[in-house]
Amino acid sequence: MTTPTPGHNALPSISEADFDAGINGSTAWMEHLEHGSIHSNDEDGGLGQTVGRAARALYEFEGKAEFRELSVEAGDELEVIKENLADGWSLVKDATGEVGLLPRTYYTFTTDFTSTPNVDLPPLSPRFHSGKHERDATITQETAKEDADTPILPQFTGDWSFPSFRQSLLGGKSLNRFSSFVTSGAEDFVLKGKAEDKLITKSIFNGHQKLSSTQSDDDNDESNRHSIVGEGEADRHFVDASYAWKEKLPPFRVLVHSPSKRTSSLSGAFTIYNVTLLFDAIPSESGSPPSSPTRITVQRRYSQFVILHTALMRRLPGLALPPLPEKQYAGRFNDDFVEARRGDLERYINRVTRHPVARYAEVVTFFLSCESDSEWKRIIPQYLSVPAAGPSFYTQVFHPAFNLDLEEASDAVERFDTHTKAVGKGVQGLRNIFGRVREARVEMSKAERLLSYSLLSLITAKPLASAPTTGIVEEDNHFSTKDAGLVNEAGAWCWREGCTHCLGMTKAMQKTSDALQHVADLYDDHARRTQLATHEELKAVAHPSSLYEGVVSTHRSTLSRYREATKDGNTDEDMASRCETVLNTTMAEMETYHSQKLEDFSTLAKEHLDGEIAFYEQVVQRLKAARSAYDKPSVDNLARSPRQPSIYERELENPRLGATPLPQPCPHVFDSAPMRPVSVAIQEGVGMILGPGSGRGSVFGRFW
Repeated sequence: MTTPTPGHNALPSISEADFDAGINGSTAWMEHLEHGSIHSNDEDGGLGQTVGRAARALYEFEGKAEFRELSVEAGDELEVIKENLADGWSLVKDATGEVGLLPRTYYTFTTDFTSTPNVDLPPLSPRFHSGKHERDATITQETAKEDADTPILPQFTGDWSFPSFRQSLLGGKSLNRFSSFVTSGAEDFVLKGKAEDKLITKSIFNGHQKLSSTQSDDDNDESNRHSIVGEGEADRHFVDASYAWKEKLPPFRVLVHSPSKRTSSLSGAFTIYNVTLLFDAIPSESGSPPSSPTRITVQRRYSQFVILHTALMRRLPGLALPPLPEKQYAGRFNDDFVEARRGDLERYINRVTRHPVARYAEVVTFFLSCESDSEWKRIIPQYLSVPAAGPSFYTQVFHPAFNLDLEEASDAVERFDTHTKAVGKGVQGLRNIFGRVREARVEMSKAERLLSYSLLSLITAKPLASAPTTGIVEEDNHFSTKDAGLVNEAGAWCWREGCTHCLGMTKAMQKTSDALQHVADLYDDHARRTQLATHEELKAVAHPSSLYEGVVSTHRSTLSRYREATKDGNTDEDMASRCETVLNTTMAEMETYHSQKLEDFSTLAKEHLDGEIAFYEQVVQRLKAARSAYDKPSVDNLARSPRQPSIYERELENPRLGATPLPQPCPHVFDSAPMRPVSVAIQEGVGMILGPGSGRGSVFGRFW
């Protein structure tokens, strides 16, 4: 890389109003403009006399001027003005006075170090050195426990950004230009590592041995318990020999139900949901019936789900966690949207608790069990104030030693990437087709209803509404029901008075007409409720490639580092060992997808078939009941009394063939089309400008 000339990335004086916050805008720079001190006349870009912390660049970085980024060489002296900006960036100044953005993982502070009280850290070892004699060393139980109790000091490496409107416009792609290998802390862990990290790893696995029970379950040792200021058992994650996460808790279900509207003097109106945790009953050893499932119900609003998601992303950066449903911009209290949001939140929390590692995260159990508002307000800020786990996440991943085959790991990621992309494309096609199937069911409902009206019109001699609604053309000389010979006095479809045979048949045909109306209702309801639920569930298996993009990127980048560390004549076993830890993590995530895919598609297929079977069984039941009316003795019993008008006769003049628009699933976060809530918001804004009644009838409304 060429050394940037002075002024290469110099930032001109700029006001917030002049800044282009479009697709090419920098989220981090925008955050600096919004929260920093902006003075357009300052020559230093609005920073005034701000004094930052001294730092030094760790790696070479070629910044993009259009993104307000700063180019640096490894070893350059820097001044960090703002450390924590959006998407893992910092605002820094170099020795020439140029100011710009730099990834947080690309520098390290050289002054103002603070020591953790009551913690004695072992001396740092050289960045890269051979550690074969250390790997093979014998460690006593006392030494292992002492090393395991040494706190890990997490380094803040930036958050994985959660869903946003701008992401949805870009097809779910993050605006962060850096791969998850950087933002998750995997690169920092692989390249630098920590002396205390290696000690803990050796104490856990020596000759394929795992953490002993005395080390993991010491009830009297507070340092071994997970807390919001340190790391304990809930932060230790194990990968077995088959590259699968070891489950510490059995699966459980979560229901999100009973939404209600609330009003607060501070935050205004909002929707609150009941969240119920269900633990299945454990069968009794004595043979007695199992007790009822354990239930814990708390109340949560959408913003609290955002807090949970943010805390999880910071604490578990190496996992492919499900995306949070998008925030609604308009119609937040519409019944259809509230129900759709309820379903999306239920699917989200169940996919979180289904993950074998995320399931036992302390913030998850706190979210599902804290019933006190005061306790929530007291504890949750502490979760959010803890620095992101970054590389320290990988120091707590334990796996069998030397279990990685390079060729297998290389082949697995390529196959996995190809497979998830194909699955995503196929599921997207399936979602589109399923929408057409639902529309076809609605059309079938209209057809069945029209058939019912036509049959009723025939036996009553009452005209059915003309085209274009029904396609029937009325003739100039149509008959009137008052004309003799159309129906007799008993209402039978016959010119003869007292004809019991025609009376029985007429009443049976009327039952057929009524049955077809019920069948039409079943078709319509099936498309709007049962099939809508399946259509919504398809979102859960959509876009696996986007969800696991970070895992694939991290895996490939780590493989590259692993090859460098294991070159002949230049072996760095410490780096290779750390690469193995990251690769075990990514392989475990691939295995998690494999097991969940089996469960997901089997469940989807069975639920769809069960719904279809139940639907057709109801249709068959209605048709069988109508068919039985033509057989003796039913038809004879019908002929004993005059025919009563059908409740549907009044609709013949105005057939009930129009239907409200079929409800569609809310879009998935990774869908490439703009989010529907945003479209509604923009449309409503246009309506306000153009006046009442413009709405969809306006020119702009055609685009939505």
